[in-house]
Amino acid sequence: MIDQTVLVAFGLTLFAGLATGIGSALAFFARRTNTRFLSLALGFSAGVMIYVSLVEIFAEAKTSLATAFGEKLGYWWTTLAFFTGMALIALIDKLVPSFENPHEIRSVEDMSGGAEDSAKRRELLRMGLFSALAITIHNFPEGLATFTSALSDPALGLSIAVAIAIHNVPEGIAVSVPIYYATGSRRKAFTWSFLSGLSEPLGALVGYVLIFRYFNDVVFGLLFASVAGIMVFISLDELLPTAEKYGEHHLAIYGVVLGMGVMALSLLLFA
Repeated sequence: MIDQTVLVAFGLTLFAGLATGIGSALAFFARRTNTRFLSLALGFSAGVMIYVSLVEIFAEAKTSLATAFGEKLGYWWTTLAFFTGMALIALIDKLVPSFENPHEIRSVEDMSGGAEDSAKRRELLRMGLFSALAITIHNFPEGLATFTSALSDPALGLSIAVAIAIHNVPEGIAVSVPIYYATGSRRKAFTWSFLSGLSEPLGALVGYVLIFRYFNDVVFGLLFASVAGIMVFISLDELLPTAEKYGEHHLAIYGVVLGMGVMALSLLLFA
């Protein structure tokens, strides 16, 4: 019988991953892209992830590793794991060619055009499929991060799941727009966008199979510190630049501050 906490963690990870489908749906049914809202929302997501990573997750990892190794050595291991998480997600990002990176900005307005020749359609289809593959690769560690956080504290996992879900909305648009352009099929565009988000629960599943059975203070501390590094890197390398590309610098920063404030308040209220 699977523990209820594990089921909740899987559910939150699935919710976060399938938000790519929300982005795809927005591309099909909205009349225009609300860039101000997306800038604010992405900034908010970054604020949540940065604050909770540096204030809560890093601290919990340090406490766990200090229990196993002592205060000083535990701090060293926490710091090393934090930057290892950053290095891991940076390596994944490096292996995805920049012209196929899923964070290329697409808008709802892009749906109004069309590809007039077969060569252009093939190029757009290739772009969309590679964006789906790139998002699948990026989302795998994000799924592990959400799952691990939810295992530690379901309320914390919910906050991170919402932040990552917001992050996944423009990624869904990035996949669906070029595929729809190339094929003229909303179903195909939505399907590929939807499937790209499934790598997040897959990351959770791999984490459960390979790590959960060996869970102890050391494994938890190293994994949690790595998750903090992953989320800080995602925020600085993906969320904030994407918010900036939507052209609303100050709204993005206001979103960061708001996200940090909401996360701080929630930690204070539920501590």
